[in-house]
Amino acid sequence: MRLEVHTRERQEFVDVTREVARAVEESGEKDGVVVVFCPHTTAGVTINEHADPDVAEDILTWLGRTCPRGGDWRHCEGNSDGHVKATLVGSSVTVPVSSGQMQLGTWQGIFFCEFDGPRSRKLEVRVLPERD
Repeated sequence: MRLEVHTRERQEFVDVTREVARAVEESGEKDGVVVVFCPHTTAGVTINEHADPDVAEDILTWLGRTCPRGGDWRHCEGNSDGHVKATLVGSSVTVPVSSGQMQLGTWQGIFFCEFDGPRSRKLEVRVLPERD
């Protein structure tokens, strides 16, 4: 399944937990894993707390300080910071599925991480069955 994500800011975290849970439900698989993959070089995907939006803001603030947009970058498109941030965050997450439900922790959510928006982006979601 492919999820469309539309971002509104240059950098933002978009909670996609519900959409991924829907993909798991629609797959009909009861036990296995769900893999969420981001096929973009200036965006990523991560799992972190989704109960308090300040956590995502704190992560974006730290990434901004660590990899500033106006840094001494050689890449000439003006988005080198986005490439580095995407590398730090990563391009995929894997979540166990049991009894048709993702086994995320109580406070965990899945986030699409935009570092060069606003844009229309895609996430690839695959639900893989458990093998005996």
